[in-house]
Amino acid sequence: MRRWKTVSIVGVGLIGASIGQAVLRRGLADEVIGIARRQTTLRAARRVGAVSHTTIDLDRGVAQADLIIVCTPVGTIPDLVRRVAEACPERALISDVGSAKGQIVAALDEGLPRGCRFLGAHPLAGSEKTGPSYSDPNLFEGRVTIITPTKNTRAEDFDALEDFWTGLGSVVIRMSPEEHDKALAMTSHFPHLVASLLAGMLPEPWFRLTGSGFFDTTRIASGDVEMWKQICMQNRENLVGACQAFADELGRLARALAAGDESTLEQILLRGKKNRDALGS
Repeated sequence: MRRWKTVSIVGVGLIGASIGQAVLRRGLADEVIGIARRQTTLRAARRVGAVSHTTIDLDRGVAQADLIIVCTPVGTIPDLVRRVAEACPERALISDVGSAKGQIVAALDEGLPRGCRFLGAHPLAGSEKTGPSYSDPNLFEGRVTIITPTKNTRAEDFDALEDFWTGLGSVVIRMSPEEHDKALAMTSHFPHLVASLLAGMLPEPWFRLTGSGFFDTTRIASGDVEMWKQICMQNRENLVGACQAFADELGRLARALAAGDESTLEQILLRGKKNRDALGS
C-alpha cells in the first residue's frame, strides 16, 4: 500500500478530521497538514489527533503535498481546487469528498495548471453532527467510497486514490459523476429533504409527544443547513424527479387510505419492510 509523504486536508470538519485521524493511525502518510479558515477549528483538529501541522494559509498548507483532499461544502470545491493547483507541487493529485459530483467534475475535468489532476470521490459516511470534535478514525471502515473518474482520468490516479480509500477501510466503487448523482439523489439527498419536511411539519405543542420512531426518521434533519442547501441545488434535476416519484407514491397511499383499501396499504407496507430489512442494520 502506498505511503504518501504529505497529505493536506482543506477543511478539517467531521469528514476531514476523520480522514486525518485514519491516515495517521494507519500510517498512510508521513504527515497530515490541516487547513481551515478558523484557528478554533484547527485547535480542535489538533486536539483529536487529526493532523500533524495546521495553518490558515492555503498556499502554505499545500506547498509540499503530494495528495490534497478538499473537504468543504460542494459550492466551494471548484474554486478551492483551482487555488490548490496553483500552489501545490507540480503534478500533485487533488480530490474531494463532495456529496454531489456532476457540477464539480465538469468544472475541473478539463485540466488544471501545472500538470495537477483532479479526481472526485465521495465516502458514504458521516453524521448530522459537524466539526472535528465528532470525528472518528474508524468512520470509513466497511463503508462505501465512490470514485468518479471520467475519460480524462489517468489509470494511475484512479489506482492511487482507490488504494488511499481502501487503506482507510473503505469499499471502493467506481461510478460516473452522472450515475453517482442520480443514485445519491434517492439514497441520500432526497431522504434528507423528507426528514426536513417531516420535522418542519411538527407543531410545537406536539414536540413532547415524539418518540424513538420520530427521532430515528428525522435525525438527519439536524444536518448543516448551508451544506445541504448547496448539495440539493447542485443535484436539483435529479431531486425534482425524486420528488415527483414520491408524490406519485404518496398520492397512491392517500387514495388507499381514503378508500379504506387495506390491500394496497398492506402492499405498500410490505414492500417498504422488505426493502428495509434487506439493507440490514
